[in-house]
Amino acid sequence: MASYKKILIVKPSSLGDVVHSLPVLSALHKAYPGASIHWVIASGFEGLLDGHPMIERLWVINKDRWKRPSALKDTLKEIAALATSLKSERYDLVLDLQGLLRSGLITGLSRCQTRVGFKEAREGSTVFYTHTVEGGRGVHAVDRYMKIAGFAGAPTDEIEFPLLCEDIKEDWARGLKKGQYIVMAPGAAWVTKRWAARNFGRLAAKFSIPAVVVGGGGDYSLGEEVVGHSGGMAINATGKTTLKSLASLIRDARFMVTNDTGPMHIAAALGVTVFAIFGPTDPKKTGPYGAGHTVIGRDIACRACFRKKCSTVRCLRDLPFQHVYDIIADQRVSSGVI
Repeated sequence: MASYKKILIVKPSSLGDVVHSLPVLSALHKAYPGASIHWVIASGFEGLLDGHPMIERLWVINKDRWKRPSALKDTLKEIAALATSLKSERYDLVLDLQGLLRSGLITGLSRCQTRVGFKEAREGSTVFYTHTVEGGRGVHAVDRYMKIAGFAGAPTDEIEFPLLCEDIKEDWARGLKKGQYIVMAPGAAWVTKRWAARNFGRLAAKFSIPAVVVGGGGDYSLGEEVVGHSGGMAINATGKTTLKSLASLIRDARFMVTNDTGPMHIAAALGVTVFAIFGPTDPKKTGPYGAGHTVIGRDIACRACFRKKCSTVRCLRDLPFQHVYDIIADQRVSSGVI
């Protein structure tokens, strides 16, 4: 296997997927400690990796603008500039962990002689690869990504998440003590993945320690709804953290209750116990990685349908609040830390 000196990881988004890719970064750093590792990241997620000691350079792309036909002119300019810059880097190895047309194109623009991606990658992206790896469709994303790391000669026996954290200094967080609060994430990119915010609030009201509601700025109204049903036991921190301070907040929580969303994967990566509520997605592929976590859902025929739109969302609508609370209470009481 070649001794790679300059490596590019292409994994623009999303938050959970970037977290899942961190073990690849760790493995490559171990295998090639002298290598310069670069990463292509989408705008909005760079805060998770900015300043990372294992990454020499971040390439930030405006992924959302690439999708807009009205911005085609600007997008073509960005792609042309990116092509010139990537080619000049003379990478020894480029790994596409995203497996979509956009990431495949970026991989191809590098003109690297060794460009690796998944055999089952979508949208025709495989045409940009020189080598393909069969990731498999029934395995967790972390294990799937590590197959590419293994192909690149990196060790795959230890899964490590080199996440960066930074302390929160804002006034709203000063009363929080390590291990003396819960974190809740009632948001999700898909509406169909959201268990009702009022149910999170009712859960918060049942616990003896406060619940901190996290999410992006777009989740503010959900956070307010949680607070409104919490009997004064919830704090709305949506939009009030950076990605690194979010990691710090989650790291010091007693446990987390969450929908299938990015902060869930941060918690799992940091070893925080997760109670994850799943509806249309498959926890075998994208659930909280590692031992000690609990996935809660309804065993119905249409589960794991992966629909972003649904007229009923029975998988979550009919998931009773009391059922979720009982599962959490039973497990936390048995460990003596509720």
